[in-house]
Parts: sequence; C-alpha cells; structure tokens
Amino acid sequence: MSETTTRRPATPSPAERARSIAKRGGRAALLPSGEAAVRVAPLLHHVHADGSATVLLADDHPLISTAWQAPRSELAAVLEVADPTPVRLREPVRGLLWLTGWMSLLQGADARAEVLAVAEERPDPRLLDAGHGATVLKLESASLVLADSEGTSSVEPADFQAAEPDPFCMHEDSWLRHLELSHRDVVGLLGRHLPEQLRGGHIRPLGLDKYGLRLRVESADGDHDVRLAFSRPVTTTEHLGTELRRLVGCPFLAQQRSG
Repeated sequence: MSETTTRRPATPSPAERARSIAKRGGRAALLPSGEAAVRVAPLLHHVHADGSATVLLADDHPLISTAWQAPRSELAAVLEVADPTPVRLREPVRGLLWLTGWMSLLQGADARAEVLAVAEERPDPRLLDAGHGATVLKLESASLVLADSEGTSSVEPADFQAAEPDPFCMHEDSWLRHLELSHRDVVGLLGRHLPEQLRGGHIRPLGLDKYGLRLRVESADGDHDVRLAFSRPVTTTEHLGTELRRLVGCPFLAQQRSG
C-alpha cells in the first residue's frame, strides 16, 4: 500500500517573517500594562534589528506622566505592529507582530542618540519633533509573537536578531498593487494553480517573498490564503521575474529553457 504525503510549500521562517513586518513598519499600537482597553497610537515607531523599539509620543500624552511616575521610569508594555494588505481586502491585515517588554522614557543625550540611530535606518521628518513637542521612549523586548496566515509563532529575540528580512519586503506592496490594478489578466492566469473549489472566488494578490507568491481568494464561504511556490528560492529581481513567468505559464520561458 502506497502513502501519499502532501508537502507544504517552503516559507520564510517565523523570525524572517517577523523581521520583514518590522522593516515595512506598518501601523502600530502601544498597549501599556494596567491601562485597560487603552490602545495608544504613537507619532512614530521603529523596530530595531535587535528586537527593541523606539516610540515617539506627544509631550502632553497622559502616558508620559505615567512613565515618569513608574518605578525606575519603566512600564511594562506591548507594541503591536500590524502588517496591512497591499490591496484593499475584506480582512485588511495580513500579519501581526507583538513585542512585549519594558518601556523607558529617554531624555537629553540618550534621546538624541536614539533618534539618530533611528534616522540612520529610517529617515523620517517626524524625528525632528523629538524634544520639540514629542518625547522619545524605548521598548526593550523580552518576547516577540508573530501571527499571520502561516500560523502563530513565538520568536526568541536572539532568533529575531539573527534573521534577515525578505529581500523583496520593501517592494512587494507596490509590485502587488501594480499587479492588481494593471494586470488583472495575469492574476486570472495564476488561478489555474488553485484548488478546484477555490477557482470561482475573487483572486487577490496578498504577499510575495523569496519562496513564492501568496494569493487570497475571497469567496462566499470566507477567505482562503494560498501559497504558490517558486521552483527555487530567489534573491534577485531577474530570478523573481523568471519564477513569476513560470507561474503564469509564459510560453517564451519554456522556449528559453529549451534553447
């Protein structure tokens, strides 16, 4: 008797996916411990490669005075980073990253050094407000949790720091929006890879990484995420283009390989 084993397509590791979400930035909410049902939208947030995060809040925000009154000027807090979908979908968030740790208030030289460290990685005019209406806070993460269509995973800070973001993470959203708006025929051709029961749904681009393309199928019975795997991991736009043409079924690619 023979057994058929269904192998799941390869995906970036949880730490790599977490690094990609952190690098893209997304939308953030700060959830201080003890502040029931309070979600604070920071003026700016930035997650560093070591898993720590910098947050800017307005000087007059109530949380600033709370931080001053906390023991050692530290507060337990969670920073939630939401990864929005590249196109408008019924469920507009494709991933969430939670960083839990201790948040401290920075002043003077420490605040300036923190702002400069962020500016080196992510120049942003809002950083100029630090010390001029905005206060700098630093979150030292003790744990990280990732939730996306691949599952929910705990990510050790050391693994987060050792991982690299996906090579296409800063470009995928604009590429997928272009695919959605200008190449609906191509999206339709990708539908040939879907399970039969999903082909009648509305196919939308969801994500792209070095291992493949992700689609979301919106149908009457709910939303379904499907990964279309590349034949090999890719790290350059040239190889990425080859793999995308293969998925679409480009006849010129077959001629190129046989030539």
